[in-house]
Amino acid sequence: MQEKPVVAIAGATGAQGGGLARAILSDPQSPFAVRALTRNPASAEARALAQLGAEVVAADVDDPDSVARAFIGAYAAYCVTFFWHHFSPERELAQASAMAHAAKKAGLKHVIWSTLEDTRKFVPLEDGRMPTLMGRYKVPHFDSKGEADAVFAGLGLPVTYLLTSFYWDNFIHFGSGPVRDASGRLVLTLPMADRKLPGIAAADIGGCAYGILKRGGEFVGARVGVASEHLTGAEMAAGLSEAAGEPVHYEPLPHAVFRQLGFPHAEDLGNMFQFNTEFSDEFCKARDPQLSRELHPGMLTFRQWVEANRGRIPVQ
Repeated sequence: MQEKPVVAIAGATGAQGGGLARAILSDPQSPFAVRALTRNPASAEARALAQLGAEVVAADVDDPDSVARAFIGAYAAYCVTFFWHHFSPERELAQASAMAHAAKKAGLKHVIWSTLEDTRKFVPLEDGRMPTLMGRYKVPHFDSKGEADAVFAGLGLPVTYLLTSFYWDNFIHFGSGPVRDASGRLVLTLPMADRKLPGIAAADIGGCAYGILKRGGEFVGARVGVASEHLTGAEMAAGLSEAAGEPVHYEPLPHAVFRQLGFPHAEDLGNMFQFNTEFSDEFCKARDPQLSRELHPGMLTFRQWVEANRGRIPVQ
């Protein structure tokens, strides 16, 4: 029997890569096999993927040689970087470059690069609407990914640029969920004014990537933005009210105030929300929920995601 073409997945034990790995492995009719790249093949997450049928290999995106070895013999690769592990846009660019060059060396037929906009194309560094960070960025974790697009393009790779959206999982893992104010009300605080924000369950990004791979070369050279819904802060608060069992009130926060909250990289995220607010129309237009659902029919709506995670969303 002919072996299935292999999809090498960077970050296979993480949110995006794990979503793709599980989408492939859970489909009895899948045309692909999974090669799960991880820094720690002995981790519980890696062992779980192996039990589902993945080939688990040791590879570290900070070690270009290990990535090059892991890509050999694969048909396609899912490339994602890990800014929030190290907070360095330069390191993120180096990680992306390592994967791009490994893909070129291996002669891959399809590469999906998980990217975001370079916000400096919308807000130049000299534009005082938002502060310049680290000397050369407006939103570092966006700009470094956008900058890496040119590396993939310059190598002539058969690449799909996958534009991701706000993870609803942030309400679980990053303390972004409802908090009680002095009067005891539950309040969702986001610096989005009344504008819409594209959102998605993190695992569904992988489901969309699987849909792209199944459609062959249709999206090679294209920028494909994925989102389940475009929601205002008030609409998200209404959905979170169901999980909380009581009303959640939305209170928009000024971007300048958010930038001064004092947690690590509050300035980066404050600039991100300002970019998402001021360029909401462009940001939403680049992320089509209808196309996303065509790629991944099982995608959750926000209310479905809330229901599935009712016991995991912390209410303070």
